[in-house]
Amino acid sequence: MGEIDEALQRAETEVFTRTPPKTLKAQINFLVRQLKTTRAVAAELGVSQRSVERYRKGDRRHPPRRIQERIDAAVRARWQPRVRKRRRQQAATTTGITIETRARFGYTAPIGSTDDGRMRRLTVHLPPAYARRLFDARAQGAGDRQLREIVAEGLQEMYFKDGGRRAAGLEVAFTDIDYIDVSF
Repeated sequence: MGEIDEALQRAETEVFTRTPPKTLKAQINFLVRQLKTTRAVAAELGVSQRSVERYRKGDRRHPPRRIQERIDAAVRARWQPRVRKRRRQQAATTTGITIETRARFGYTAPIGSTDDGRMRRLTVHLPPAYARRLFDARAQGAGDRQLREIVAEGLQEMYFKDGGRRAAGLEVAFTDIDYIDVSF
């Protein structure tokens, strides 16, 4: 999973209307309801079926940290899918997304301008068309490189070219991401 995909996933968890289950027993019961069997939950978490049954009954209350992290991630990935879908749809049709990043931006521009990349911290609101392209590419299994190109194009058009009002021949390279955060 790439940096942009992780940022989109974090943004989706911020739109929850209710908090996911917190106790181990409630989390395991939720996963069993979603995946239908303890065997499927065990395969998802990488533990034995008997361990899942112990967690479910409450016989084991404190799994190792890496197992607990997998449980948390599995619950968050399945929690409130309709709420997340509705927010993605809203971002793709009306509201757009906001990208906050600190990354290296390089340029290909006409003669007389610099092409040296430098670190910049940007917070840019991208229109719904870019959100739609980003969500569609992610749904089709696009890699981090493709997602990065969509974000770079959006930042190029909205920030560097100011919606087409300046820097007509500018091409922006989006590399060395220090951090990226997405909200919608």
